[in-house]
Amino acid sequence: MFKLRKLTPFILFLFIITFLAGCGSKDVTQPPQQEEPEDLSKFYPGPPPLPDFEVKTTLIINYHRYEGDYRPWDLWVWPDGKEGKAYPFTELTDYGVRATIYFPEEYHRLGFIVRRGNWSAKDVDRDRFVDVIDGKAEIWLLQSDPNIYFSQADVDKSPRIISAYMDGKDEIIVSLTHQHKLTDGDNGFVIKGEDKDYNVKKVEVVGSGTSGNVLKLTLEKELDITANYTIESPDYTGNYVVKRRVLDLPEFYYPGDDLGNTYTRNSTKFRVWAPTALDVKVRIYDTADAKEGKDYDMKKDVNGTWFLEIKGDLKNKYYTYIVDHGYIVNEAVDPYVRAVSLNSTRGMIVDLKETNPRGWDSFKKPEFKNYTDAIIYEMHVRDFSIYPDSGNKYKGKYLGLIEKGITGPGGVKTGLDHLVELGITHIHLLPTYDFASIDDSRDDQYNWGYDPRLYNVPQGTYSTNAADGLTRIREYKEMVMGLNKAGIRVIKDVVYNHTYTVGDSPFDLIVPKYFYRTDDKGNYTNGSGCGNEIASERPMVRKFIVDSVKYWATEYKIDGFRFDLMALHDVETMLAVQEALHQIDPSIIIYGEPWQAGGSPLPANLQFTKGKQRGTRIAVFNDHIRNAIKGDNDGTIKGYVQGMVNQRDNVIRGIMGAIDDFAQEPTESIVYVSCHDNLTLWDKIEKSNPNDSEEDRIRMNLLANAIVLTSQGVPFLHGGVEMMRTKYGDHNSYKSPDHINQIEWSRKHTYYEEFLYHQGLIRLRREHPAFRLATAEMVRKHMEILDSPDGSIMFHLKDNANGDSWRDIVVIYNPNGHDITVNLPKGGTWNIVVKDKKAGVDTLETVNGTTVKVPRISMMVLYQK
Repeated sequence: MFKLRKLTPFILFLFIITFLAGCGSKDVTQPPQQEEPEDLSKFYPGPPPLPDFEVKTTLIINYHRYEGDYRPWDLWVWPDGKEGKAYPFTELTDYGVRATIYFPEEYHRLGFIVRRGNWSAKDVDRDRFVDVIDGKAEIWLLQSDPNIYFSQADVDKSPRIISAYMDGKDEIIVSLTHQHKLTDGDNGFVIKGEDKDYNVKKVEVVGSGTSGNVLKLTLEKELDITANYTIESPDYTGNYVVKRRVLDLPEFYYPGDDLGNTYTRNSTKFRVWAPTALDVKVRIYDTADAKEGKDYDMKKDVNGTWFLEIKGDLKNKYYTYIVDHGYIVNEAVDPYVRAVSLNSTRGMIVDLKETNPRGWDSFKKPEFKNYTDAIIYEMHVRDFSIYPDSGNKYKGKYLGLIEKGITGPGGVKTGLDHLVELGITHIHLLPTYDFASIDDSRDDQYNWGYDPRLYNVPQGTYSTNAADGLTRIREYKEMVMGLNKAGIRVIKDVVYNHTYTVGDSPFDLIVPKYFYRTDDKGNYTNGSGCGNEIASERPMVRKFIVDSVKYWATEYKIDGFRFDLMALHDVETMLAVQEALHQIDPSIIIYGEPWQAGGSPLPANLQFTKGKQRGTRIAVFNDHIRNAIKGDNDGTIKGYVQGMVNQRDNVIRGIMGAIDDFAQEPTESIVYVSCHDNLTLWDKIEKSNPNDSEEDRIRMNLLANAIVLTSQGVPFLHGGVEMMRTKYGDHNSYKSPDHINQIEWSRKHTYYEEFLYHQGLIRLRREHPAFRLATAEMVRKHMEILDSPDGSIMFHLKDNANGDSWRDIVVIYNPNGHDITVNLPKGGTWNIVVKDKKAGVDTLETVNGTTVKVPRISMMVLYQK
């Protein structure tokens, strides 16, 4: 969606690269050091032998790197529309290295990526494709150049400037294809403006030494960042200068609340932050699929913004921004847009008041005070209702979550009635913003949605009409209101740490490279494991994140936010998020993952990691207790509930709200044992205990979440765990089909006793505040760990903890394969409310005396008035 001016390919390459792959796995490694073996030929012996199948398609890829550092690099190749596979370079040539790839099928188009290691880096941040004619294609590639060449003679391997970034008004960071040895003075570099040249005062190697391929240039005079510049040298082919960290200066921070479009019947106002643009227009389309639009000139305004007011009623028309950077003209969707066309190709101008369902302004939210009062239930919108026998009319849709009066196999309650019957307080929805990994026009595709495209727009596939921006918004609000009226608050899973693509993302099209972290060479860094990471520490990026959560909290009345890979956000940004949200509603819950996925240039002391949440009113996932309870996520290592009593102390630290671990208060610890990532709890225990009976594995499942639901902290349940949810061993089902991901309501019927057990524990926690202590002081005062045999855990909640009607409560976890007898803290009559596979608040039996027998692999709860 952009138009190029007349520029040579080597100058254009920096600005048109894109990354178009989905994010499924977050497990990536740091880039290895470059290796330059003395004899490369031993690593590249020659072309591969002919395969034992009939070859119908052959692809030959020749690749040149300027410094000959080939060993870490290989190829990822896929037939268009199919899965990919890694292929090595096997042959050393006078050009560089060559890979010859054979296929037994006939393909007419193949995609490829040149990558380093196990996705630690990519040479050119986009997917490239080659057409195959008559069963064979041969191409030539050049380091950092996105062009595909069909003849070696067409490749210009002369030295070039790969990138030049303005990080200060007098500072340029330059990346070169070759090592450069410093000389005195300007080293031949000059910055050229539209009407004059700017001299270089000093040249330094980034890092240390007197030679390198990344240089820092200090200029004699400051540059005007609103002008365009090129960098030239007699030794290197030149390039454009891109403004990067210089935009962090206070003069480019816009504090206003009107970015995006502001609609009234009389006019619509547009404001976009585009400080590096030479010109910006608003293009108005009458319909979503209109071929032509009408352009309106915007005026440069304050703090790097451009502004325009168009008179008249533009309701339900569509728009984009046309952004002229001098070297390229981009058509971009507004990052602040709130409604879009199908597949988000254009923004939509809407009257948001018309999207409010009846009763929206008057319904009351469920009461909620402390984080520890929450019982969070994680669910994917499509998973919940897509099962053929779910009873839902709106399968896989927002409205499917609030359908009432429906049943599934065996007459079990499904839909909203299931959530109410279970008793949870909050539902955590996997991503429901607009994500790019599936086609909104199709109803047969699946993805978790950790592939953000537009953050302030509801995902289209969960609406009954993805092509209608108003319907998306209205049905999302109906879902929130329906859940709230049923007593359930709504938590939104947000992924502000990366976007699905770079280069052609709305951020990059409007302000290239600013919204993302890049290294000194201009490469996108990959702390997310998804090819890029958002630079939250930059002022206007931080503002976008804060503005976005505020919008969801006010327009959609969202009750909580779960931050994906929260350690990729800096502490200042997360504190700003907390302050903004709690000014809107102090009961909003905020939590996230206190880790990253691939190594980030954000300094460790700035990352919002575990421990940084102390005293911030932000909670973090407690992976310590998770691992202690069940062992590793996807392997055969066992945890406490599988009999590994050596994890006893780790479990104790977790059930005490992590106040002797990383937390200042128990409200900061999200206590969980499973979630959408990795194996389900059922599948994990089946894998780690394959020789145990199903009855024993059920007991382990029940004990695991019994610990979660009786811990101090904030309990978190993976949706479906109450019916022994399975994904049939799929540990990363982010794009797996429905039969893997769906909630199988037949399992509620099969495991109804187990469902009742979870229901009973939830009722116990909700009705008895002793399990919901909100401060470390209360935990230390009222919770006492008692001696118990064989690695079991017993604790005493005493003195009517937190105003509980029960004076004394004793909880015992027995992970052993045999019954145990424990000594109670005092004699008298004790009422048992949880025993074996039954749980609740009603007395199951009483015991008199100072001892009680606890069944194997189970929890017991007793109380005295």
